[in-house]
Amino acid sequence: MIRYPEEDFNLVQIFLDRVKRYGNRPALYDRPSGRYTPWSWNEWALEVKRTALGLRHLGVKKGDRVAILSENRPHWTFADLGILSLGAVTVPIYPTSSAREICYILEHAATRCIFVSSQLQFEKIRAFLDSSPLIQKVILFDPGKEPHEKTISFSKLVEKGGLEELNNSDLYLQMVRAVKPEDLATLIYTSGTTGPPKGVMLTHHNFVANALGSREKIHVTEKDIALSFLPLSHVFERLAGYYFMLFYGATIHYAESMQTVPEDLVRVRPTVAASVPRLYEKMYARILETVESASPIRRSLFAWAVKTGRQRSRARMAGEALGPALAFKFFLAKKLVFTKLKNRLGGRIRFFISGGAPLAKELAEFFYAADVLILEGYGLTETSPVMAVNSTKKFRFGTVGQILSNVEVKIAEDGEILTRGPCIMKGYYQNESATREAMEGEWFHTGDIGLLDPDGFLKITDRKKDIIVTSGGKNISPQNIESLVLGDKLFSQIVVVGDKKNYLVALVVPNRNEVEHYAQTHGLDRITWREILCRQEIYDWIKSRLDERTKDLAHFEQIKYMTLLSEELTLANGELTPTLKIKRKVVMQKYQLLIEGLYRNREPQIRHDRPSES
Repeated sequence: MIRYPEEDFNLVQIFLDRVKRYGNRPALYDRPSGRYTPWSWNEWALEVKRTALGLRHLGVKKGDRVAILSENRPHWTFADLGILSLGAVTVPIYPTSSAREICYILEHAATRCIFVSSQLQFEKIRAFLDSSPLIQKVILFDPGKEPHEKTISFSKLVEKGGLEELNNSDLYLQMVRAVKPEDLATLIYTSGTTGPPKGVMLTHHNFVANALGSREKIHVTEKDIALSFLPLSHVFERLAGYYFMLFYGATIHYAESMQTVPEDLVRVRPTVAASVPRLYEKMYARILETVESASPIRRSLFAWAVKTGRQRSRARMAGEALGPALAFKFFLAKKLVFTKLKNRLGGRIRFFISGGAPLAKELAEFFYAADVLILEGYGLTETSPVMAVNSTKKFRFGTVGQILSNVEVKIAEDGEILTRGPCIMKGYYQNESATREAMEGEWFHTGDIGLLDPDGFLKITDRKKDIIVTSGGKNISPQNIESLVLGDKLFSQIVVVGDKKNYLVALVVPNRNEVEHYAQTHGLDRITWREILCRQEIYDWIKSRLDERTKDLAHFEQIKYMTLLSEELTLANGELTPTLKIKRKVVMQKYQLLIEGLYRNREPQIRHDRPSES
């Protein structure tokens, strides 16, 4: 197994080395007031140093847990690297978390201090501050009034850090050198699709090894511009969009929010970006909607361009030369169609990275045909996270790529993916039973089912716990069926159900724009969205499209009945994880009566409202 020399250093030492290398070059860009403002590498380092010394002034010491409750911004990294400089432990919390979820993490991790982005986020922990002695200080990023006796502004913290530096100029580097690679760097509480969150313990060495191993597959340099919009509180963005970019000198731009990403792509013109599949699904749907509203000539031109792109893709995937005729046709397709599409992505994108959930093969193939490469990878919080990823030189759609050279993977007899290596967590914080359950010696049980093809590409087929076993004893992968259905732009979300039943049913959220357009062209333009979904002809049309997508599956894998939901499953309603994976257990509990009705009545069901919380 490969080992890299830089694994002997902690994260902050590597950061400081890059600061020496890049100096006054721009490193980070923020957009607090509508326009991007830069921070140089030197300015970044100064903020980190003074943050660390300011925390020391507050009494934070090595091993203490310090939380960050904030949206993405440069200050998130100031706090994180400042915490790590002390040998303390960063506890990231999703800014979308509820007060209850936040308080659980703060209490379980015995957090000493917390960085909070805004007054809105502060209000989530106010009651906890009054009832618990754990939190000694709350540091507010946003300027303004300090709303509690335990609060201090970030500017004051940095000011105190500057005074500490004046008193002892060597103190900061002494603290950094005292941090060992095997020291704990972070506690990341997994959102999970079932049960309470578990605190995953990751070391400096875990992250360093993962960033170095990923470099062999994903090539990023100081010339690259990254757009960051996934939450830094999730390990995927923490590694792929932050530490990895830091290691190799890329410039990071923070999007104002997830809602502004289309605008930010055009403004920033990134060369690389990481996202979960949901973004690519929405981009795909938007492209097809635009095409459908175009003139017949433009629709025909688009269809020709995509067909040409697919011909070029097949040739390249097979390692064949394009030939002058195909090369010329693709040149025209790019000039007439694909360049306009890429301009909506900024015009400079080299590749996207996809992770956090399965990416539909059909979607990846479409974008590659349109000259936009999406590199799908795979990993978990417990693996720091990357285990495998496609590369620009070796990629295979429908797989998550080849295994990193410093990671080992094997497939257990039941199909579960097991892994070991320097990126595996130390365990779950204060949860020895869960750690024992996940580890078998050095091997970590991922809980995912998969296989390795003859060329070493890993394919994920399902979650072990999500496998449906019918009453007839058939094992069915719901994710495979769902991914197949979502290849049709008519479907926004789908949850396949059928464990211990004799046939499958599904909860379906249709694409509203597609359905309303169909309704208008069939004389149903004067009724509401809910009334549209009540119409039998609409149900039959949607079911026919679903049946068409699944017609090649085995009889027992086909969906017999479905329910139409008028609202999307959301993070805010607790139905999705922060990486937008569906929480199956939660969804099945919420819609239990509806699902039971599908089996009891054996008739089509339509749902217009959310079940009440009980």
